[in-house]
Amino acid sequence: MKRFFLSLSLTLLIFPAQKAASAPAPTVKEVDICVYGGTSAGVVAAYSAHQMGKSVILIEPGKYLGGMTTGGLGMTDIGNKYAVTGLARLFYRRIGDHYGKFEQWTFPPSVATKAMNRFVDDADLDVVYYRRIIQADVQNKRITSITLEDSKAPNEKPHLQIKAKQFIDCTYEGDLMARAGVSYFTGRESNETYDETLNGVQMSVWHQFPDGVDPYRIEGDPTSGYCWGINDNTLQPKGSGDNLIQAYNFRLCVTDVPENRRPFEKPASYDPTRYELLARAMKKMTPNIDNYLLFNWGIMPDNKYDVNNRGPLSTDMIGMNYEYPEGDYATRERIWNEHVEYTKGLLYFLTHDERVPESLRKDVARFGWAKDEFTDNDNFPTQLYVREARRLNGEYIMTQKNCQGEETVGDAIGMAAYGMDSHNCQRIVVNGMVKNEGDVQYHGFPPYPISYKSITPKREECVNLLVPVCVSSTHIAFGSIRMEPVFMVLGQSAAVASALAIDEGKSVQEIDVTNLRRILRENPYLDGTTPEILVDDTDIDKIARQGAWTKRFGAHYKTSFLWSDNQDRKASFTFMPIVKKPGRYNVRFYCTSLTDAEMAEEMAFEIAAKGGQSKQIKVQPRTHKGEWLDLGTYDFEKGDQSYIKIMGNQSKGAIFADAILLVPTN
Repeated sequence: MKRFFLSLSLTLLIFPAQKAASAPAPTVKEVDICVYGGTSAGVVAAYSAHQMGKSVILIEPGKYLGGMTTGGLGMTDIGNKYAVTGLARLFYRRIGDHYGKFEQWTFPPSVATKAMNRFVDDADLDVVYYRRIIQADVQNKRITSITLEDSKAPNEKPHLQIKAKQFIDCTYEGDLMARAGVSYFTGRESNETYDETLNGVQMSVWHQFPDGVDPYRIEGDPTSGYCWGINDNTLQPKGSGDNLIQAYNFRLCVTDVPENRRPFEKPASYDPTRYELLARAMKKMTPNIDNYLLFNWGIMPDNKYDVNNRGPLSTDMIGMNYEYPEGDYATRERIWNEHVEYTKGLLYFLTHDERVPESLRKDVARFGWAKDEFTDNDNFPTQLYVREARRLNGEYIMTQKNCQGEETVGDAIGMAAYGMDSHNCQRIVVNGMVKNEGDVQYHGFPPYPISYKSITPKREECVNLLVPVCVSSTHIAFGSIRMEPVFMVLGQSAAVASALAIDEGKSVQEIDVTNLRRILRENPYLDGTTPEILVDDTDIDKIARQGAWTKRFGAHYKTSFLWSDNQDRKASFTFMPIVKKPGRYNVRFYCTSLTDAEMAEEMAFEIAAKGGQSKQIKVQPRTHKGEWLDLGTYDFEKGDQSYIKIMGNQSKGAIFADAILLVPTN
């Protein structure tokens, strides 16, 4: 694990600028808030800044907006939908609109791009493409401006200079914070550093080689050297810290529809020896397209699949990204292109190499690139999955204890809910066999709050910068936080905080966080619309129940749900929302994912709304698992007289109570 504090002088040594005397003066733009990095967090942050009444500019070093959300990651890593709030939730609702649903969490890249661009269009955002940072000017702990070169033609002048009151770094790499001299981490801490158990070196059975795979180019001959893809590292004790970076890959969008399928082609740099270890692993496993050996197939709408890493050797290019976080732009471009060629070569290998069983070759060949996705990028994903690079060393460091609820924070500006997840960091030789190291998959804890201080640099370093993507956290805590919906939530929070810092005339460390939290809660879409009303089974002051109920956990909303076998048909459960603003609301009931045997064939509800009038309806929950089931739209009065009641005496089978949601329609 490294700790870095890059001074401005060191930054300029690594990324030298042209002498001012020989270059024309830069073009200058001046705004209230500058958002650097057009990731999903960046787009949401820029939109939020506009909604807060501030002038804003969004800088994207490349060609595409949305980062991984539009760049191939169509199988959203959620953990628990309760954690997805504000404009992030609106994004997934708009994806749902595209498919005629309330929400949609899986989607092909083209649909995500349209939804992401809507934020840009609605706010008429000033977006600058193909500009990347080469310098940050800092005076009295305040960034006064950043200088950007042309990403396509770095030697062309003039440069672009952005002057702003507040800056937000939304890159996956943390380039703005590094240029500003803010301290940060890379690599893995030891477990001892923050009293953790899942950090540092971790040897897992997941995504692992079977025993006995020989590591040498000529099997049994150590003098022949290692096969391609093996790092010349020695396994250190469990929990040891180091500088290693978890693997990157591309999330692929493929289809098995012949009319829309483009075959996997042989790349110009194809080298079959890169996949020798996979060929050897296949001899010791029973490979087929669906088992643990190959890919994680994420089923999406429109007959498309989000393909992710899985097994001993897959789309993760393990150990080939160590230089990326601190690399200059040329180094990063090289690593990016190496991942492209490796990925294309892997798919060609699986469909053409005779070392691959014929049945498997045919199975993989049923798929191909989706012709209607990434149409201007050779149907290949537009974003390398930079799972982790730099991490801010901020006012507060999120750790494993936060993820597991052992420690909590009182200045939450968002929540995370995914398990602590790390992909492998190295492929090494252990006891004469090939093994992967670094994989962690620890799930099963409820959503937890993320501290405002974790996106805030130390006050002695910078007072007008927020970092909602490269969050201040340990390696293993970042493995839980680093999900696209969370980045969007934190991007919105950062923009609102930046606007408050301007309005209050304060540093980002000194703003009124209580006011920030109030805005996020009461105006989640930043457009003045009435917020939704949620009542969960844990809201003990807003529920009532009769009969025997058991608290259960699993695929629930928020932290738990209640379940009754309803054998005597006397159980009931009542949600009692408090309506602050009268109006028309769509009522929805969250259908926990249970087996059919644990779920009623039919559930009966009584909805009492305006004027005490009630209506009874019956629904079939088995066809809506993991979704918000529509119970109808009703007029509600202000106060606490309304209710939504589950009636066991008119339901058929076991019943459950998780959460209800009132969504304003006017």
